[in-house]
Amino acid sequence: MPSGGKTAESATAGKKGAAKKVGPKSRSTKAGLQFPVGRIHRFLKQRVNKGSRVSSKAAVYSAAILEYLTAEVLELAGNASKDLKMKRISPRHLQLAIRGDEELDTLIK
Repeated sequence: MPSGGKTAESATAGKKGAAKKVGPKSRSTKAGLQFPVGRIHRFLKQRVNKGSRVSSKAAVYSAAILEYLTAEVLELAGNASKDLKMKRISPRHLQLAIRGDEELDTLIK
């Protein structure tokens, strides 16, 4: 190793972060959700009065609620289909899942 000179490792160490270019991130990705936050925001804006505004946080919150409820129903319907030894979830399994859970049943009624 020469005295006073830069090594190959130290010369390339400063360039690692500079070469990366980060593309745009969707609001769903930023929130860690699978449901489309932008689409839900657009639908919320269509449903309010002409002069009213909709917060972007309202769209994220609504998307999170919808995703949670969907995951809950699909999990229960999957369990119902496994109990009946079937590989696919049918509408009957969805109904059994919703009617079998007290909170979901009161939400749907």
